[in-house]
Amino acid sequence: MDLRLADKVCLVTGASTGIGRATAMALAAEGAQVVVSARSRPPLEELAAAVTAAGGRAPVVLTADLAEAEGPQRLSEALLREAGRHVDVLVNNAGGSRPLEAWDDEAAWDEGFRLNFLAARRLTEALAPAMLERGWGRIINVSGAVVAKSFNAATPAKAALESWSKSAAAAFAGRGVTVNCVAPGRINSPQILDRLHPTEDARRAYIAQNIPAGRFGEPDEAAALIAFLASEGASYITGTTIPVDGGALRLAF
Repeated sequence: MDLRLADKVCLVTGASTGIGRATAMALAAEGAQVVVSARSRPPLEELAAAVTAAGGRAPVVLTADLAEAEGPQRLSEALLREAGRHVDVLVNNAGGSRPLEAWDDEAAWDEGFRLNFLAARRLTEALAPAMLERGWGRIINVSGAVVAKSFNAATPAKAALESWSKSAAAAFAGRGVTVNCVAPGRINSPQILDRLHPTEDARRAYIAQNIPAGRFGEPDEAAALIAFLASEGASYITGTTIPVDGGALRLAF
């Protein structure tokens, strides 16, 4: 299926691993000019080499720490400087689980919200005006399908991202710009496999209790949906959150 992305510039944040990396590969396979961003440059360089080896256009590589208050603005400025134009597709994928040792740790809450909500909002505010001016754009925000029983700063931040995305979708819908969320469940990635479920026994137990599909998902399975939402064919889909979670129950134990 031709997603008609060959003339599009697509920024993917958090692109060094997992869903972000798979999304960059998927968009590049469709002919898009991909701009990839993360905090560390070496994994982005490895990704860029993988893209070109697969026949894609050489990605633009930008490093940024989006947990810093000025990170989104620095990234948007670097993008214009290095890519030479505004983006057509913004994939706000940067984020991460932030379990709290103390439920009233204000610094941890602030950092969790900066990374998991404010970075996406600020990047969108910087890049959406050019999309609106051209009358075409796609904003895809990666949120989350799991609600944790313990305090985790990422969980309410992702809920805020979904709520804000609906407002942005309503505001932009008449001007050719869509805003959607993709909510991954348990996807095979370093964060899931190394931190949340570091043993095979822990994975089997979680899957048996929570995931009807009987397995964790693969990054490519989330990336396929993101790539479609970025396409011309998704022009009438906006303001929605689509889970990619194998039918998972919504409460994590």
